[in-house]
Amino acid sequence: MTHSSEAGAAVYSPLTLKLYDWWVLGVSNRFAWQCSTNEVLQPFFNRHVGTRHLDVGVGTGFYLSNAQLKPETEVTLLDLNSSSLEAARVRLGRSNTRLLRHDILQPLPTGIATPHDSISLFYLLHCLPGNMQTKEQVFANLKPLLADNGVLFGATILGDDVGHNGFGRKLMAVYNKKGIFGNRNDTAQTLRAALARHFSEVTVEVRGKVALFTARKP
Repeated sequence: MTHSSEAGAAVYSPLTLKLYDWWVLGVSNRFAWQCSTNEVLQPFFNRHVGTRHLDVGVGTGFYLSNAQLKPETEVTLLDLNSSSLEAARVRLGRSNTRLLRHDILQPLPTGIATPHDSISLFYLLHCLPGNMQTKEQVFANLKPLLADNGVLFGATILGDDVGHNGFGRKLMAVYNKKGIFGNRNDTAQTLRAALARHFSEVTVEVRGKVALFTARKP
């Protein structure tokens, strides 16, 4: 069976992108996933973003646009959804931003092998279908693009085992049924194990119902 991230990406129309920051980064992060965008997720992003950065699963470009990037920073945006790519590019407002429309579960095209200082996966893994072993293909596809001293980092909403509150359980049920999420069985342990099969230095920290992770040394 060929896994595709089409269902998770398709939800991001121009209209839903306008609502995304308010609903996901404001309401859902605070009350359902209990992991504050401004107090936890943005600072985590800021600490790890490098001079040559690849953002995978770009959303609205919120984190990049709020990261106060250096003028010399080179950004590549990778997403399956062209609306997300365009929204993030416009929001970032940097003329040298590169766009790549691609399904990250599929092998990456040749020609983008510039080593990156940082690769971010914010709220991507929980939108992908299958279990963590299926999603592990993402790490296999991305690790050749990471510089020797670079870092792959991100955040993902964990599954049922993390003990969601009532609001979180309701959102989990709806999103998983619609194929927007595919994370019912995702745990911090399976995430750590998947990362460790591809990188020799791995950290996973759970904040609220969200796992923050870093991976170095492919």
